[in-house]
Amino acid sequence: MTAAPETMTALAQHWCALSALHERIADRIGRRLEAAHDLSVREFSLLTVLDRQYEGKGGHLQMREVAEAIVLSQSATTRLVTRMEDRGLLARTICKDDRRGIYTNVTEEGRRLLAAARPTHDGALAEALDEARANPDFTPLVEALERIGE
Repeated sequence: MTAAPETMTALAQHWCALSALHERIADRIGRRLEAAHDLSVREFSLLTVLDRQYEGKGGHLQMREVAEAIVLSQSATTRLVTRMEDRGLLARTICKDDRRGIYTNVTEEGRRLLAAARPTHDGALAEALDEARANPDFTPLVEALERIGE
C-alpha cells in the first residue's frame, strides 16, 4: 500500500527538518569538542560506545556492531580505531577464547578524555536543542527527543 502524495510530501518535509536539526546539533557539538578536547563527534561516539560495551550481553562488541552503533562502514571504523589507538585512546587485544577475535577497549587516557569531554558534549547539545526549540519546524522534534529521555 502506497502513501498518498500529500503524505509523502509531509514526510519528506519532516525528514528534511530532522536532517537539518541533526546537522546543526552535530556541527555545534563538533566545533566545541574539537576546540576544547581535540576530539571529533565520531571519536566521542566511538569512545562512548566502547566505554559502554560491557553493559550488553557477552561483554565485548564485534567491530561490525561498533560500526553500526556509530553509523560508519566497517573499514571506516577500523581506520578510526587505528587513529585513536595511535593517540593512546584505544587499545586492541586478542580474545583469549578465540585467537581470531580482536577486542577494542578504551584506555585510561581515553576514559579521562571521555570524562572531560562529556560536559562539553552535553552542554553543546543542550544549547543546540534550546536554540532549535525556537524554530517551529524543529519544536516537535525537540519535544519528541525530550519525551524519549523521560
